[in-house]
Amino acid sequence: MGIMSFTMKVFLSVFLLAFSSPVYSAERARDLGILVGEYDTGRFNAITDVAGVKVGHATLLSGEGALEPGKGPVRTGVTVIVPASGDLWTSKVYAGSFVLNGNGEATGLMWIQESGILETPIALTNTLSVGTVQKALVDWMLKDRPRIGLDDDTLTPVVLECDDSSLNDIRGQHVKREHVYDAFMKASGGRVEEGGVGAGTGMISYEFKGGIGTSSRVLPKTSGGYTVGVLLNANHGLRSTLRVLGAPVGREITDLKPQFRKEGSIVVVLATDAPLDPRQLSRLAKRAMLGIARTGSVAYHGSGDVAIAFSTGNRIPHHPDHRLLNLTLLSDFHLDELFEAAADAAEEAVLNALLAGRISVGRDGNTVHGLPHDRLKSALKKFRVVR
Repeated sequence: MGIMSFTMKVFLSVFLLAFSSPVYSAERARDLGILVGEYDTGRFNAITDVAGVKVGHATLLSGEGALEPGKGPVRTGVTVIVPASGDLWTSKVYAGSFVLNGNGEATGLMWIQESGILETPIALTNTLSVGTVQKALVDWMLKDRPRIGLDDDTLTPVVLECDDSSLNDIRGQHVKREHVYDAFMKASGGRVEEGGVGAGTGMISYEFKGGIGTSSRVLPKTSGGYTVGVLLNANHGLRSTLRVLGAPVGREITDLKPQFRKEGSIVVVLATDAPLDPRQLSRLAKRAMLGIARTGSVAYHGSGDVAIAFSTGNRIPHHPDHRLLNLTLLSDFHLDELFEAAADAAEEAVLNALLAGRISVGRDGNTVHGLPHDRLKSALKKFRVVR
């Protein structure tokens, strides 16, 4: 294809989008009457409803037109989750994990599986930037901890990834250390920005614009009043399988598809203040995948479906003063409400990621649309899911 014809094609695409754009708004799932499960959400309906958890994004957006490997277009970023207040290295938290389909990379996962301990922040990024982000996490941890690697232990930071190469020049490895540091500097509690931000910038989900989504649930006081929060990066699914509250929405909205897409992944981070041990947290991580399955995911062969769950309910000293630890643990017979909360929050987080999506034009003019709110409402009313 000649340069003029390619330029004309991109121009026509932008022209048509200007006159036929779907209707979007700032609404999340609950604003549209999409109520998942019976439990209340936290104040922000986000992973940050678990006290001490912070989230920060660094978003990289530059260039347009034909892909030039190493130059652009750039549609990528990094998202960091700080699991708890205080120094996570000297006062760690319990963690567990679950891998539904393992076509992907997750640094630090082996140590979580072995020790049940999380001792670094968690970062999300694209597949080919895992090494850069992992090193940046190491540098971030080392700068205020001068004994690590000398007479103190070494560390294994946790980095999860999804492939954003359908929109991004992934070979360019544009995420640098300064972007990871920027995400840390922006990390905060409260409202979490969703959709095409941070690690979600170049993600596609159910052939709509995907990316970062979050949600939370708070159990009744009679069940402990515990909070479960989920943050995920949605880069998975086929349009034909998309379901919202059981309604086959993907079969109702069959247009607005990207010119091309690759098999994707979804990575999930769960936080809770319930005092759970690593075994229980791994069980909780499994339940998040049930919620994601409700939206239509079947974990295809090429998908990396990974969940990590951590609890702030106990802090584990790096150098304990006593041989025995004094811990509080929830009985297995009281896990069911937490399991339900995890599945519900994960399901809603996927929907929030989709609803936050907006039109994105990436490499080679590949255009991905957000899930149109007006057409979603019409489909849900057709199937009598919402009024």
